[in-house]
Amino acid sequence: MTTVPRPFRSARPMEGPLVATVADIPQLNEVFTEAFTERYRKDGMTGVRVPPLNPSIWQYAIEDAGDGALCWRDERGRVVAFNMAHHSGTEGWMGPLCVRPDQQGMGLGKIIVQAGMRWLRLQKARVIGLETMPRTMDNIGFYSNLGFIPGHLTVTLTLEAATGDRAPMLLSQLSGADKLAAVTACHGLTERVMPGYDFTREIDITDRLRIGDTLLLGVPQAPDGFALCHTVPLVEGRNRDELRVLKLVLARRSDLPRMLGALTDFARRSGTRRLAVRLQGDYPEAYRTFVALGARVRWTDLRMSAHGWNEVPPSEGMVLSNWEI
Repeated sequence: MTTVPRPFRSARPMEGPLVATVADIPQLNEVFTEAFTERYRKDGMTGVRVPPLNPSIWQYAIEDAGDGALCWRDERGRVVAFNMAHHSGTEGWMGPLCVRPDQQGMGLGKIIVQAGMRWLRLQKARVIGLETMPRTMDNIGFYSNLGFIPGHLTVTLTLEAATGDRAPMLLSQLSGADKLAAVTACHGLTERVMPGYDFTREIDITDRLRIGDTLLLGVPQAPDGFALCHTVPLVEGRNRDELRVLKLVLARRSDLPRMLGALTDFARRSGTRRLAVRLQGDYPEAYRTFVALGARVRWTDLRMSAHGWNEVPPSEGMVLSNWEI
């Protein structure tokens, strides 16, 4: 990507957008920790210190974003802001994104969001979205002024790990042609349920980095559904305590209890205490299913989409797609 100097209302010159690499992970983590800790402080949560993310998760995010891993640097070459823009076929979203606290309030936040939106439009995305904390009025107002519209909440729900009736089928158990056929079949299922969406890259990166697995529901070459999960800790230095679902696709919504049973069994077998699913508010009956199974509400995020670039849930089946890493 061509380096383009940008004018800032700052005494110090900035350069960007540039493409971040895995070599930038320590600096990305530093900006991430400082910016989100400051955000919590402004929200009145002065005792919260946001910890750095697991470097493996950063590597996943950078590889998934590709040329959309946008960053800005100061005159010393230090990262001062970044925006990880991702697209899964026609689905586009941004996150994480933030500006170092000492550079906030000078227009850089607007620049990094607009740069991400431009990049996603070049990828021919039909959806452009992000998630933010629903209690943070400053963030909601900021994104609203850039053309984003608030949508449903995304509710993070957890279920305790449990033994299932049978061991789940995992992509990592397959090899060679069988694995390729299963990944192709997952793409075909996604295309049928949500035309234009494609989670193949995320599945491949997760498998290659060995940070999780893809659970296949039914016959691997013709699955009824699949769930892309991460097993490694999200936070650097923490124990493995959650199996996190990043993408979930079902041909039939009625198969959700079956999928959750397989996922809680996978959570137990992977050595995690619980399953965590970020459920978009487009699926009220799925929420009722979670609650009936004893799920606990852990967190909420507000889903926002650029006006005219909003997502539309499928008429049949289900697609859950994190707009977070």
